[in-house]
This record gives sequence, structure tokens and C-alpha cells, in this order.
Amino acid sequence: MSSIDAEIDALAADFALLSDWEERYGHVIELGRSLAPLADAERCEATKVRGCASQVWIVSAISPGDPPRLVFRGDSDAHIVRGLIAILLRLFSNRTPEEILAVDSRAAFDRLGLADALTPQRSNGMIAMIERIRRDARAAALDRSEPR
Repeated sequence: MSSIDAEIDALAADFALLSDWEERYGHVIELGRSLAPLADAERCEATKVRGCASQVWIVSAISPGDPPRLVFRGDSDAHIVRGLIAILLRLFSNRTPEEILAVDSRAAFDRLGLADALTPQRSNGMIAMIERIRRDARAAALDRSEPR
């Protein structure tokens, strides 16, 4: 599996091939189409991300293994937001809590050029999604550090 930095570089290279933000938004929407839908039961208050203008749900689970990794799935009722979720999942799913927490997420999105392309409302939603992922990573890291 490639590192988060390598994934950021690959995404940045993809975006660099597109000539303007209309094409880039189209690419983001295409990425969102790859998301597997969540079950109706997973679209609940516990998985809903607060701070997003759209409806957003992120589900996390810890995969067995050594070290254990966080696996994320997500969905939204908005096409562009589904694409942003797909980007987040590409970066953070199947990673250890430590890998997730070591990333400066805002710097990563600056490298992708997304910070300047999103409306303030979408940027706030993106920050809320990142914070949810980081919260789950902190909880998983804490759970692992507590004696059994």
C-alpha cells in the first residue's frame, strides 16, 4: 500500500492534468461514483457528520491485523461531496491511527489545490469530515493504548 503522501502526489498529478476547475469538479464527481452505497441503517445520527451543509455519513471500523487499521466508508446526498469523501477514503482508509494523525490534512488539501476551489461552506464541511476521521483515529489509538 502506498503512503498517504504518495496518494496525495498521485491525486495532485491527476488534478494537474485537468485544465480548469470545471473539469476538476467533474473528476471529483466521477470519484464519488465509485463509492459503495451505505445501508439505510448506516445512515443514522451516530454516523452523520455535523458541520456539513449536505447530508454526510462516515462509518468507521477497525480491521483486525497487526497493526490494526481503520477502514472508512461514507456517503452523501450531494455529488461533489461524495467525490470529496472518495478522496478522503483514498487517503485515510486502511491506515493505522498513527498514520492518519500524522498527516497535516489542511496542507494535504492545499497540495491538491482543493482549498482554493471549494466554497467556504464546502471547505467547512471538508474540515468537519476530516475532524471526524481524526476523532475516530484518536479513539482507536487510545483504545489500543489502554491495558486489556
